[in-house]
Formats: sequence, C-alpha cells, structure tokens
Amino acid sequence: MNRFFQKFVDVKPNEIKALAWSWLYVFALFFAYYTLRPIRDELGAAGGVKSLTWLFTASLVAMLLLTPLYGYLVKRWRREKFIAIAYRFFMLNLAIFAILMATSMEDTLVWTGRIFFIWVSVFNLFVVSVFWSLMSDVFTTEQGKRLFGFLATGATIGGITGSAFVSSFSAMFNHYIWLAFSVLLLEVSVFAAKRISVLGAKAVQDNHHNKPIEGNIWSGLIRVFQSPYLLGISAFILLYSITSTVLYFQQADIVNANITDKAERTAFFANIDLWVNSLTLLFQLGLTGRLMKYFGIVPVLALLPLLSAGSFALLATYPSVMVFVFVQVLRRVSNFAFTRPSREVLFTRLNREDRYKAKSVIDTLIYRSGDQIGSWGYAGLTALGLSLTAMSWLAVPLCGIWFLLAIWLAQKENPYKN
Repeated sequence: MNRFFQKFVDVKPNEIKALAWSWLYVFALFFAYYTLRPIRDELGAAGGVKSLTWLFTASLVAMLLLTPLYGYLVKRWRREKFIAIAYRFFMLNLAIFAILMATSMEDTLVWTGRIFFIWVSVFNLFVVSVFWSLMSDVFTTEQGKRLFGFLATGATIGGITGSAFVSSFSAMFNHYIWLAFSVLLLEVSVFAAKRISVLGAKAVQDNHHNKPIEGNIWSGLIRVFQSPYLLGISAFILLYSITSTVLYFQQADIVNANITDKAERTAFFANIDLWVNSLTLLFQLGLTGRLMKYFGIVPVLALLPLLSAGSFALLATYPSVMVFVFVQVLRRVSNFAFTRPSREVLFTRLNREDRYKAKSVIDTLIYRSGDQIGSWGYAGLTALGLSLTAMSWLAVPLCGIWFLLAIWLAQKENPYKN
C-alpha cells in the first residue's frame, strides 16, 4: 500500500490509512453528486433561464434558513455524530424524492423537479463543505499542501464514474433509480468518515473528534465579517461564483435552443461532466500536490483568476459556441485540478471553530450569494440588451481583482495576525 500511494503522492507511512479512508469518502460523495447533477441540470434547463433565476433565489433562501441550524448542530454534537446525522438526513430526503418521482403525475413532477433542483444545490455545498472541514481538521497545512491534490483525484474519479454511469444508462433507468443508488453511496461516505475520525492524522488532534465545536449558532457568520482573511476568502468565492453563474445561464440557453429531448439533455450534461473530470484527473495525479509542495500555493491559487481573465477576453473577441464550450471546460478543469485543493489549504490555517462554522458560511451562504448576483445580473444585463461580448468584457476587470486577491490570500501565513 505504501508503494502504491507513493507513486502518486508524497505521503508518509503514518498518513496512509487516514488518506485512504479520506479518498474513499470523497470518491463516494462525488459519485453520488455526479449521479444527481445531470438530473438537476436537465430539470433546471427544461424550465428555461427565467425559471433558473428564481431557482437560484430559492436556493439562497434555503441557505439562509439552514445556516443557523447548521451552527446549532455543530455546537451540539461531536464531529463524527454530526456528519452521520447530517448525511442520513439528506439520504432520507433522497428517498422521499425517489418516491415522488416514481408515483407523481406530470403536473406534480414539474414542482418536484424544481424543489429537487433547489435541494441538490443546497445538498452539494453542505456535504462537500463538511468533507473539507473534516480534512482541514485532520490534516495540517503542511500535510494539506502534499495531500489535498491527491484527495481531489477522489472527487474527480467519483465525478467521472457518476457521469459515465448516467451517460451510459440515462435512457434505461428512470430518475428515481439514480436517487436510490445515491443513497447507498452516501452511506459509504458516512462509514469512511467514522474511520477517519478515529484514525486522525495530526499528533495534536487527540480527542477532538469527541468534542463539539465551541461558539454559538451565529458565530460562523459573525466571524466571516470580523476577519479580513475570511472576508478575503469570501470575496474569492463570490467572484468565482458570479462568473460561473453567468456561464451556466448561457449554457442553459444554448442547450434549450439545440436539444429538446429529455434523455438527450441529461446525457449531454453528463458527457460534459465526464470530459471535464477526465481532463482534471490528468492534472491531479501527482501534479497538483507537487506544485503546491515545491512552489507554494500562490501560483496554484492564482491560476484560475488569470485563466478566467484571458478566457473572457477570448469569448468577447470570438463569441462562438465552440469558444464558449472551451472556456467552460477550461475554467472547470482549472478549478477542480488546482484552485479547489489550494483553496482548502487556506482553511487549515484557521482555528477549529472557524474551520467548521465560518467555512460552512463561506462555502454555502456566500457561494449562493454569488449565484444571486450572477443570475440576476445576467437577467438584468440581458434585459438591457447587452450581448455575450459585452458581458464577457465586463468580467475581465473582475477577474483582475480576483487575481490580486488570490495572491494576497496565499501569502498570508497567519490569518490571526493583523
């Protein structure tokens, strides 16, 4: 096992068990998510861009309602118990959706699909945030630079597997079959999380997994606005979310104009995910971790904003479907392969309360706020008659600010020093 892991990642013998269980955790989690994602995208695209704007708004409202509940549960239960209960709550939701999709009439299915779109948007951010909170609790900053790139391959391979399954069998199985399958995968994640909590990888961790997180239910939100470092991470996430949402809406327009069949749309979205994850894996295997180890996280974290500025300039100059697909794939691959692992290293510098509570606020509420700005901004600019070219040029200076922010965050070693 030592020799196998060391072919792909700079891992020490005492870290291998925790790393292996962590990899299984994120693999099963993203396998489940990418099984659900094409279904969500198909249901969202079917309603058109106007419907998407309101669905994104509803997702933000759901985040506002759930954030204090999340803070209460984190404070009340120890880490292992909280993860198990939270994930099994989502598993129960999936079972209910599966029953509704299997038994509902056509008019009821429309609203079931809309609620499911909102639910997946909330589910994705919360469960992934919980995973990375656990990783930043278990691994140190030094370990994160070496290991998080490899952990990201688990997410990528899980995404490839889920996308391939849905793409291959979308015409054979109904949506509720995929939902039931995702429930089983989430149970695998819960089991792996238990093993990680017991093993640990920090010598200083001791009995952290038996202790609830300190603070009150609002402390995560308060800390985000008190700390310049956390505000910086929030702005980084916000800028990524805004630009991604604009591209997502354009994607919905293109799909509606060219693909009308439900199964074809589902397979189309699954194929995009499959190609993005396959390309991402090529970079993650051995490259991301080594880049962060030898060059630090500055160039790795700043890469996506820099590429985004160039991509939007290219899209503004050549506003074609081919260029749009290239930009979308380039951004997503850069995010998954480089930005996400390096961004998670930023959270290993925080204390334990901020790693769980403030991080959750940033990964969910702040992220969905960016969706809102992007979605309503897109709708407003479209109403004013702005073209794709004009919107792309507006995004270029935003990416310049994003680039400078990435450099500042990466260089700030201790976020608790002014």
